[in-house]
Amino acid sequence: MAEKFQVTVIGGGPGGYVCAIRLAQLGLKTACIESRGSLGGTCLNVGCIPSKSLLNLSEEFHKVKNLSNKGIEIGDVKLNLPKMMKSKDKAVDTLTKGVEFLLKKNKVTYFKGLGSFKSNDEILIKDNQNKEISIISEKTVIATGSVSVSLPGIEIDEKVIISSTGAIKLERVPKKMVVIGGGYIGLEMGSVWSRLGSEVQVVEFLDHITPGMDKEISNEFMKILKKQGIKFNMQNKVESIKKNELGAVVSTIDKDGKKNDFECDVALISVGRKPNTNGLNLEALGIELDEKERIKTDKSFKTNIENIFAIGDVISGPMLAHKAEDEGIAVAENIAGQSGHVNYDTIPGVVYTTPEVASIGKTEEQLKELNTKYKIGKFSFMANSRAKAIDDAEGFVKILADETTDKVLGAHIIGPHAGELIAEIGVAMEFGASSEDIARTCHAHPTFSEAVKEAALSVDKRAIHS
Repeated sequence: MAEKFQVTVIGGGPGGYVCAIRLAQLGLKTACIESRGSLGGTCLNVGCIPSKSLLNLSEEFHKVKNLSNKGIEIGDVKLNLPKMMKSKDKAVDTLTKGVEFLLKKNKVTYFKGLGSFKSNDEILIKDNQNKEISIISEKTVIATGSVSVSLPGIEIDEKVIISSTGAIKLERVPKKMVVIGGGYIGLEMGSVWSRLGSEVQVVEFLDHITPGMDKEISNEFMKILKKQGIKFNMQNKVESIKKNELGAVVSTIDKDGKKNDFECDVALISVGRKPNTNGLNLEALGIELDEKERIKTDKSFKTNIENIFAIGDVISGPMLAHKAEDEGIAVAENIAGQSGHVNYDTIPGVVYTTPEVASIGKTEEQLKELNTKYKIGKFSFMANSRAKAIDDAEGFVKILADETTDKVLGAHIIGPHAGELIAEIGVAMEFGASSEDIARTCHAHPTFSEAVKEAALSVDKRAIHS
């Protein structure tokens, strides 16, 4: 007799496990199915967490190498890459076990295996030994995330031609790395290996990096990365990647029709991700997909099948762990008869390079497209006491506010701790605050957050320190 659940979540990533925990908190008998063998999804296992560990460790290595410039003499600094990778793996292992403990604590039944629909209320679970069991579920939430995509005709082997998964597991520092794609992930991993000694070339099809980011921020970001030694080849289309005994040759053609060859030990393909719906048997149920193979949902995250919901990377919107988490809580509350919602206007995006880059709300380009009249306030970290004191003063804060009402419409930060600083703007926007509200809030001195206050003051041209 198949075990029965009120709700089953297929997928144990940030959206899935958070959803399962919230469902259990709301008193519903809940199951969570994860095929990977460990919880946390791409983010925790092979994405945001291990990459942030390596970003931090590589930055520490870079800082220590250059401490003599600041009067601290420590002798020769050597890289122990295996030890660095063990440190990264330890962080991931600790956190995945922590998530499993949270499911157990909240009495969520955890199934390790691949879940697929036999019908709209019966789910087949196949483990790594090909053993099968079925469960019955009144409602199901699909939270299976996304997978990396390659370029047409190019196979990723995770040795010479790699995805971000391979980039966090390299056993040696490549002499030369070509990063194909100038988005968040490619630039983060390129930064890691550049700091550890690799010569990094970025090949990008567009005329700018970080598509969707405020153009002024994007341009400043590329300038800073260039100063750090990363080379950029813009408006280059990849024609082929051919492996050889030394690594590979990436062949491109630029906007003028000129052919270019880039030799490398490792080619990192970072051109985006696609929804992971393979193996779910969605077609048998007639679950509707859009033109990008994302599951169609309504505002309550319900699919066209009454008792089946979907969240995270498998539906529309930015492919971000925190977006999936918020959707997981919202759909759980909706299923329980409450009023869960997600404010998509206040979802931040962060690039965890040095300096960090963070954005929330509308860009200048978007406001122009919407014919929205706006004001701009900017403040450079060069004029921030804390940033200057620790010699980390590249970048600036940019706040966009409605010209008439002064309501904050967006903010974009490049500089130290940008990912933390953007949260203040998020809270302000969630409560419909004006730039004046931020400007009149007392900020501690000396802190990086004072740059946010000064940018808010600058909206009305009354910044004190610039």
